[in-house]
Amino acid sequence: MRKILSLFLFASFCLSSTAQDVTINIQTTGSTQKIAKEIYGQFAEHLGTCIYGGLWVGPNSPIANTDGYRNDVLQALKNLQVPVLRWPGGCFADEYHWRDGIGPRSERPKMQNNNWGGTIEDNSFGTHEFLNLCELLGCEPYISGNVGSGTVEELAKWVEYMTSDGDTPMAKLRRQNGRDKAWKVKYLGVGNESWGCGGNMRPEYYSDLYRRYSVYCRNYDGNKLYKVASGASDYDYDWTKVLMDRVGNRMDGLSLHYYTCSGWTGSKGSATQFDAQQYYWTLGKCLEIEDVIKRHCAIMDAKDPQKHIGLLVDEWGTWWDEEPGTVSGHLYQQNALRDAMVAALSLNVFHKYTDRVRMANIAQIVNVLQSMILTDTKGPGHMVLTPTYHVFEMYKPFQEATYLPLTLQCETMHVRHEMNKEMDESSDEGYRTLPLVSASAAKTSDGRIILSLANVSLDKKQEIAIHLSDFKGKSVSGRILSSKNVADYNDFDHPSRVQPVAFKDAKLKKDELTVKLPAKSIVVLEVK
Repeated sequence: MRKILSLFLFASFCLSSTAQDVTINIQTTGSTQKIAKEIYGQFAEHLGTCIYGGLWVGPNSPIANTDGYRNDVLQALKNLQVPVLRWPGGCFADEYHWRDGIGPRSERPKMQNNNWGGTIEDNSFGTHEFLNLCELLGCEPYISGNVGSGTVEELAKWVEYMTSDGDTPMAKLRRQNGRDKAWKVKYLGVGNESWGCGGNMRPEYYSDLYRRYSVYCRNYDGNKLYKVASGASDYDYDWTKVLMDRVGNRMDGLSLHYYTCSGWTGSKGSATQFDAQQYYWTLGKCLEIEDVIKRHCAIMDAKDPQKHIGLLVDEWGTWWDEEPGTVSGHLYQQNALRDAMVAALSLNVFHKYTDRVRMANIAQIVNVLQSMILTDTKGPGHMVLTPTYHVFEMYKPFQEATYLPLTLQCETMHVRHEMNKEMDESSDEGYRTLPLVSASAAKTSDGRIILSLANVSLDKKQEIAIHLSDFKGKSVSGRILSSKNVADYNDFDHPSRVQPVAFKDAKLKKDELTVKLPAKSIVVLEVK
């Protein structure tokens, strides 16, 4: 029988019956597995104000901009060292016709965004604007091609337009539109969510479409495409099996989408108003992505034991109700310390599987779902960095570092599998196990140890003993992200309520590191 504890008089959760000290053993030598920087990828869809008002305001805007890109957002993203950016969707991709977004902006036709609120878009942000943005950020572009409502010819000519430097019709058209030299475009998604908004297809049918479309997506003038098949939604393991059987090594990567969401009908809950039970449920649901990844990887391993085909989690993150008073269908949600916890725990999971997980793209970069940045168009200064942004910024040293395996012993908690369903608390059925501490470690190319720690407990600090085998550290430094309340967030009036500060409660003695980790906190340490 579990011991039932009450929190805040309105929620309950279950702790494991035996308390234990937190111990971590890190294997600092022998590992060769790199943490792909693309795991820190971003996603920008034509949805709400992600593009218009978020990334792009146009060159004539009173908001300070560089060729139409918001300067404040541009600088914030440069500071994140964004490795890859996915565009134009999402569901939008399979209704997007790229020729509408090239040529003089004043002559581009308008379109209705049927997936996201029926908004009329003027196509002022198109292929040139996106690829030039990627060059400004120094990141790889990831193009999602239209398979749902497009044609093979349309996608083939888009690839030619972007990447051909020859005397070809589409290269000539690009030059007429002001870009002489072709762009380098590595990642190409052949459709998006083809099981749903991308065409409501069966996996067998999509497999044949992928084989057809991918043939005509050519490599031009030294540009080599990494072709990504539209993969499964979370628990659809049959989709992965069918594609591995019928497409196999014709694809370079296979996508996977996983949202921390209470369901697709009715209320998803507030981003900022939740109780302890809902908080712990969220983290339990978030960590279930590890089992989902393992099961998809096992299916892929059976057909591809050498792991040539990458698994790309190219949509992930929290999905809450839209903020009251915002436009329906624009998916504008606030971003609390709880969301930062989801980011930290998810990234710690991705690090473990980078032998197969080659990319992840959080949804989305600005003003939509679990975003890095929130903006409005009232003028300079109306931009805030979210708690999730700060996690990505703190975790930058993990990009391209060597993953270090670790063992972790800590207290665990049982949390409900469904957020609002009554369950028998005397049974394990219907509950997830949630460790109270999450950790990940890596070694940088210059020999530093990077360690991330997250204490998910709302009220209990953790004293952690960390053994660094065969590593004699001389100094330790770090930063912590926390707040008085796990529902705290940053807004235009309080842009710095949740932000990192220096962390002083880590002590190093030879190969032993001791850390006092406050409740509801995320810490990243650097050991030299």
